[in-house]
Amino acid sequence: MASAPARLLPLRDVDARTALADVARRHRPVSAAHERVIPVSGPLGELLPNAALVRGAVVGVEGLPGAGASSVALTLAAAVTAVGEWAAAVDLDGSLGGRAAAEAGVALDRFAVVRPPGYQASGFPMDRWAAVVATLLDGMSLVVAELPRSVRAADARRLVARAREREVILVPFGPARAWGADTTLRVQAIGGDWPGLGDGSGVLGERTIRVQVDGRGAAARPRTGALVLAS
Repeated sequence: MASAPARLLPLRDVDARTALADVARRHRPVSAAHERVIPVSGPLGELLPNAALVRGAVVGVEGLPGAGASSVALTLAAAVTAVGEWAAAVDLDGSLGGRAAAEAGVALDRFAVVRPPGYQASGFPMDRWAAVVATLLDGMSLVVAELPRSVRAADARRLVARAREREVILVPFGPARAWGADTTLRVQAIGGDWPGLGDGSGVLGERTIRVQVDGRGAAARPRTGALVLAS
């Protein structure tokens, strides 16, 4: 397999490599490295083939703003941190907050978030976005990559190849039209109502959103279910 262009592979000096090695030693995963899947509990797991994420898979998460897609992505990250491994997110607009992650079950001490200056997608050059995602794929078990307005198809394909090579779960998060490569699974958040809105109580209750999962192989037949989100 040809190596990725240099723009996807930021240089690491000796100090940076030493720091990464130290982090790896101090945060060894609880699950065995040879296990090919990471279990996903709850309603979302029931929609996935074998209720698990396969290492090296690309799981696209889609949904209109407010439909619950970010909650789905965080639920996938929670599954990884639940087995003692690390997850990360490239958060372009600052929408993946610590409170939402904690409510989704993410272990915050095993969850890294990278944001561009000013939390503006326009301030994150395309080359740098791809480089950041590629770097995270080197050291995480799952990477949620919020998509900018568009991604070069060549960059997307290289990131898919890198995820497979490293056996890291890549979660491109955003509009499907922005992702220029295949996905193993597609998880679409369809949305739902907030109890308490419009009834005069002014108190938001738990929200139920509908989710559809489809993909290749065992997931070829779409499956639809519901997730309950905290208010």
